Amino acid sequence: MSAETSGEPPRIRIKEIYRSVQGESTFAGWPCTFVRTVGCELRCVYCDEEHAFSGGESLGVDRVLARVAELAVGLVEITGGEPLQQPALPLLVEGLLERGYRVLVETGGHRDISAIDTRAHRIVDIKTPGSAMSEHNDWRNLERLTAGDELKLVLRDRSDYEWARELMGGRLSRIGVPVSFSPAHGELDPQHLCGWLLEDGLEARLNLQLHKYIWGSDVRGV
Repeated sequence: MSAETSGEPPRIRIKEIYRSVQGESTFAGWPCTFVRTVGCELRCVYCDEEHAFSGGESLGVDRVLARVAELAVGLVEITGGEPLQQPALPLLVEGLLERGYRVLVETGGHRDISAIDTRAHRIVDIKTPGSAMSEHNDWRNLERLTAGDELKLVLRDRSDYEWARELMGGRLSRIGVPVSFSPAHGELDPQHLCGWLLEDGLEARLNLQLHKYIWGSDVRGV
Protein backbone atom coordinates (compact mmCIF):
# COMPACT_ATOMS: atom_id res chain seq x y z
CA MET A 1 0.00 0.00 0.00
CA SER A 2 1.42 3.40 -0.99
CA ALA A 3 1.65 6.44 1.29
CA GLU A 4 -1.03 8.12 -0.82
CA THR A 5 -3.55 5.29 -0.38
CA SER A 6 -2.71 4.67 3.28
CA GLY A 7 -3.12 8.31 4.23
CA GLU A 8 0.46 8.54 5.49
CA PRO A 9 2.56 11.61 4.59
CA PRO A 10 4.77 11.03 1.51
CA ARG A 11 8.26 9.88 2.45
CA ILE A 12 11.61 9.78 0.71
CA ARG A 13 14.71 7.76 1.59
CA ILE A 14 17.60 10.11 2.37
CA LYS A 15 21.30 9.33 2.84
CA GLU A 16 22.45 12.81 3.81
CA ILE A 17 21.56 16.49 3.71
CA TYR A 18 24.42 18.96 3.97
CA ARG A 19 25.66 22.39 2.91
CA SER A 20 28.72 22.77 0.69
CA VAL A 21 29.93 24.33 -2.55
CA GLN A 22 28.50 23.07 -5.83
CA GLY A 23 31.36 21.07 -7.30
CA GLU A 24 30.07 20.36 -10.80
CA SER A 25 27.72 21.54 -13.55
CA THR A 26 27.20 25.09 -14.79
CA PHE A 27 26.55 26.05 -11.16
CA ALA A 28 30.04 25.01 -9.99
CA GLY A 29 31.41 27.21 -7.22
CA TRP A 30 28.07 28.35 -5.78
CA PRO A 31 27.05 27.58 -2.16
CA CYS A 32 24.52 24.76 -2.28
CA THR A 33 22.52 22.44 -0.05
CA PHE A 34 22.72 18.82 -1.16
CA VAL A 35 19.93 16.31 -0.61
CA ARG A 36 21.27 12.83 -1.36
CA THR A 37 18.75 10.06 -1.87
CA VAL A 38 19.35 6.33 -1.42
CA GLY A 39 19.43 3.64 -4.10
CA CYS A 40 20.54 3.28 -7.72
CA GLU A 41 19.98 0.50 -10.26
CA LEU A 42 23.19 1.32 -12.13
CA ARG A 43 26.71 0.27 -11.17
CA CYS A 44 29.04 2.61 -13.04
CA VAL A 45 32.68 1.51 -12.94
CA TYR A 46 33.82 4.92 -11.67
CA CYS A 47 30.98 5.49 -9.17
CA ASP A 48 32.11 7.63 -6.25
CA GLU A 49 28.86 7.46 -4.26
CA GLU A 50 28.53 3.74 -3.51
CA HIS A 51 27.68 4.64 0.07
CA ALA A 52 24.32 5.85 -1.26
CA PHE A 53 23.32 2.42 -2.62
CA SER A 54 21.72 1.47 0.69
CA GLY A 55 21.01 2.63 4.21
CA GLY A 56 19.87 6.13 5.04
CA GLU A 57 16.56 7.02 6.67
CA SER A 58 12.99 7.34 5.50
CA LEU A 59 11.86 10.94 6.03
CA GLY A 60 8.62 12.72 5.35
CA VAL A 61 8.90 15.29 2.57
CA ASP A 62 8.01 18.02 5.09
CA ARG A 63 10.93 16.95 7.28
CA VAL A 64 13.33 17.13 4.33
CA LEU A 65 12.06 20.61 3.52
CA ALA A 66 12.60 21.64 7.15
CA ARG A 67 16.19 20.39 7.15
CA VAL A 68 16.90 22.27 3.93
CA ALA A 69 15.45 25.45 5.46
CA GLU A 70 17.75 25.09 8.47
CA LEU A 71 20.80 25.27 6.19
CA ALA A 72 19.62 28.57 4.67
CA VAL A 73 21.05 28.31 1.14
CA GLY A 74 19.02 29.38 -1.88
CA LEU A 75 20.44 26.73 -4.23
CA VAL A 76 19.49 23.08 -3.60
CA GLU A 77 20.63 19.99 -5.49
CA ILE A 78 18.87 16.64 -5.22
CA THR A 79 21.28 13.87 -6.13
CA GLY A 80 21.95 10.25 -5.29
CA GLY A 81 22.08 7.42 -5.80
CA GLU A 82 19.32 7.97 -8.31
CA PRO A 83 16.67 10.50 -7.19
CA LEU A 84 14.13 9.26 -9.74
CA GLN A 85 13.90 5.95 -7.88
CA GLN A 86 12.06 7.85 -5.14
CA PRO A 87 8.29 8.07 -5.84
CA ALA A 88 8.04 11.21 -3.70
CA LEU A 89 10.73 13.08 -5.67
CA PRO A 90 8.21 15.21 -7.66
CA LEU A 91 6.59 16.34 -4.39
CA LEU A 92 9.95 17.30 -2.90
CA VAL A 93 10.94 19.25 -6.01
CA GLU A 94 7.58 21.04 -6.06
CA GLY A 95 7.87 21.86 -2.37
CA LEU A 96 11.31 23.39 -2.84
CA LEU A 97 10.22 25.40 -5.86
CA GLU A 98 7.18 26.74 -4.04
CA ARG A 99 9.47 27.95 -1.25
CA GLY A 100 11.58 29.93 -3.70
CA TYR A 101 14.64 27.66 -4.00
CA ARG A 102 16.65 27.25 -7.18
CA VAL A 103 16.47 23.48 -7.63
CA LEU A 104 18.93 21.19 -9.40
CA VAL A 105 18.20 17.49 -9.92
CA GLU A 106 21.03 15.23 -11.04
CA THR A 107 19.93 11.98 -12.65
CA GLY A 108 21.72 9.08 -14.30
CA GLY A 109 19.76 9.49 -17.53
CA HIS A 110 18.23 6.00 -17.57
CA ARG A 111 14.83 7.10 -16.21
CA ASP A 112 12.20 9.39 -17.72
CA ILE A 113 13.06 12.95 -16.63
CA SER A 114 9.56 14.22 -17.45
CA ALA A 115 8.62 13.26 -13.88
CA ILE A 116 10.71 16.26 -12.73
CA ASP A 117 9.09 19.71 -12.81
CA THR A 118 10.56 21.65 -15.74
CA ARG A 119 11.04 24.66 -13.46
CA ALA A 120 13.89 22.68 -11.91
CA HIS A 121 17.29 22.48 -13.58
CA ARG A 122 17.74 18.87 -14.67
CA ILE A 123 21.31 17.61 -14.97
CA VAL A 124 21.22 14.46 -17.09
CA ASP A 125 24.25 12.17 -17.00
CA ILE A 126 24.75 10.33 -20.30
CA LYS A 127 26.64 7.11 -19.59
CA THR A 128 29.71 6.50 -21.75
CA PRO A 129 30.95 3.01 -22.73
CA GLY A 130 33.68 3.29 -20.08
CA SER A 131 31.00 3.39 -17.38
CA ALA A 132 29.86 -0.10 -18.43
CA MET A 133 26.30 1.26 -18.21
CA SER A 134 25.84 3.00 -21.58
CA GLU A 135 23.24 0.47 -22.73
CA HIS A 136 20.90 1.87 -20.07
CA ASN A 137 20.78 5.42 -21.50
CA ASP A 138 17.23 6.54 -22.23
CA TRP A 139 17.86 8.52 -25.40
CA ARG A 140 14.26 9.77 -25.38
CA ASN A 141 15.35 12.11 -22.59
CA LEU A 142 17.05 14.26 -25.21
CA GLU A 143 13.58 15.12 -26.50
CA ARG A 144 12.41 15.92 -22.97
CA LEU A 145 15.10 18.50 -22.25
CA THR A 146 14.18 22.16 -21.90
CA ALA A 147 16.33 25.27 -22.14
CA GLY A 148 17.03 25.22 -18.40
CA ASP A 149 18.60 21.74 -18.39
CA GLU A 150 22.10 20.42 -19.11
CA LEU A 151 23.94 17.22 -19.98
CA LYS A 152 27.03 15.67 -18.42
CA LEU A 153 29.30 12.91 -19.71
CA VAL A 154 31.96 11.31 -17.51
CA LEU A 155 34.94 10.13 -19.55
CA ARG A 156 37.50 7.54 -18.48
CA ASP A 157 39.84 7.57 -21.47
CA ARG A 158 40.43 8.60 -25.08
CA SER A 159 37.96 5.98 -26.30
CA ASP A 160 35.19 7.55 -24.21
CA TYR A 161 36.16 10.96 -25.54
CA GLU A 162 35.94 9.84 -29.16
CA TRP A 163 32.53 8.28 -28.45
CA ALA A 164 31.36 11.55 -26.90
CA ARG A 165 32.83 13.60 -29.74
CA GLU A 166 30.84 11.55 -32.24
CA LEU A 167 27.74 12.09 -30.12
CA MET A 168 28.33 15.85 -30.20
CA GLY A 169 28.26 15.75 -34.00
CA GLY A 170 25.16 13.57 -34.05
CA ARG A 171 22.44 13.25 -31.45
CA LEU A 172 23.62 16.21 -29.39
CA SER A 173 24.25 18.61 -32.26
CA ARG A 174 20.92 20.43 -32.02
CA ILE A 175 19.69 19.97 -28.47
CA GLY A 176 20.41 23.55 -27.34
CA VAL A 177 21.52 22.87 -23.74
CA PRO A 178 25.00 23.05 -22.18
CA VAL A 179 27.08 19.87 -22.42
CA SER A 180 29.86 19.15 -19.92
CA PHE A 181 32.71 16.65 -20.28
CA SER A 182 33.98 15.37 -16.92
CA PRO A 183 37.26 13.47 -16.56
CA ALA A 184 36.78 10.49 -14.23
CA HIS A 185 38.70 11.57 -11.15
CA GLY A 186 42.02 9.75 -10.83
CA GLU A 187 41.59 8.02 -14.21
CA LEU A 188 41.69 10.66 -16.95
CA ASP A 189 44.13 13.56 -16.63
CA PRO A 190 42.17 16.83 -17.01
CA GLN A 191 45.08 18.25 -19.03
CA HIS A 192 44.58 15.55 -21.64
CA LEU A 193 40.84 16.17 -21.86
CA CYS A 194 41.38 19.91 -22.06
CA GLY A 195 43.86 19.41 -24.89
CA TRP A 196 41.48 17.21 -26.85
CA LEU A 197 38.64 19.72 -26.47
CA LEU A 198 40.81 22.58 -27.67
CA GLU A 199 42.24 20.57 -30.56
CA ASP A 200 38.81 19.56 -31.83
CA GLY A 201 37.06 22.84 -31.02
CA LEU A 202 34.12 21.08 -29.39
CA GLU A 203 31.48 23.26 -27.77
CA ALA A 204 31.60 21.30 -24.54
CA ARG A 205 32.44 22.54 -21.06
CA LEU A 206 35.34 21.05 -19.08
CA ASN A 207 33.72 19.93 -15.83
CA LEU A 208 36.02 19.25 -12.87
CA GLN A 209 34.77 18.03 -9.49
CA LEU A 210 35.82 21.07 -7.46
CA HIS A 211 34.99 19.48 -4.09
CA LYS A 212 37.56 16.73 -4.70
CA TYR A 213 40.29 19.27 -5.41
CA ILE A 214 39.35 21.27 -2.30
CA TRP A 215 38.75 18.52 0.29
CA GLY A 216 40.05 15.34 -1.35
CA SER A 217 38.30 12.46 -3.07
CA ASP A 218 37.39 10.43 0.03
CA VAL A 219 35.78 13.10 2.24
CA ARG A 220 32.00 12.86 2.68
CA GLY A 221 29.48 15.57 3.39
CA VAL A 222 31.38 18.34 1.59
